[in-house]
Order: sequence, then C-alpha cells, then structure tokens
Amino acid sequence: MSDNNITIQQRTENFSIRVINAYVELNKRHFDDGGKVLAKQFLRSGTSIGANCAEAIYAQSRNDFISKYSIALKEASETKYWIKIMIKSQLVSEQKFSLMEQEIIEIIRILTAIINKLKS
Repeated sequence: MSDNNITIQQRTENFSIRVINAYVELNKRHFDDGGKVLAKQFLRSGTSIGANCAEAIYAQSRNDFISKYSIALKEASETKYWIKIMIKSQLVSEQKFSLMEQEIIEIIRILTAIINKLKS
C-alpha cells in the first residue's frame, strides 16, 4: 500500500515509529548534553503528532477536531525544526534524515489541507 492511500492517523503513527527508531539509534551514540536534549525534543514532538491525530478521532465537536489537528500541525512544524537543527549541527547526517524530513513536510502539507478544508 502506498503512502497516498493511508489515513493521516496511520501515516503519523508510522512516522512516530520511525522517530522512535531514530531516537534509539541516536541514543547509542555518545552525545553531550546538547545532543541529548535535541534528540529528546525530536522524540517528544515527533511522537506527539500521531497522538494528537489519534485523539482527533474521538473529538467532541468539529472545533475540538480542528484543535487536535492544529496541535498535531504545530508538533509537526516543531519536529521539522528539530530535524533541521540536528542536520545543521551535524548531529545526524542529512543523507540519513532526508527521507524523514521529506515525510514531515508531506505530513505538514496534509494536516494544513485538512484544517483549511474543515475551517471553510
């Protein structure tokens, strides 16, 4: 099944798994405190996206649904930031994180489209 045929909940859940696996790999390396903080921030925001999309399934209202997706969008934006910072600080290689960076950009695009459609 291609990524174009899965729900945003499944897509963000898959992304969360990739984030967790990347975090585990990052923790195998010996980073200073700054590297550990960046990796932990990346883990928190990267897994929060899917959690908020999952919560949206049981939203109490349309506004609650939009709110959950809006939080997921903010977390996705933060995750994109942490990926960029980890690459620029050479904590991770751009080659290893380029697919993850492309995926978070796509998730942001999808969430933005969903939120805009629901608001109109």
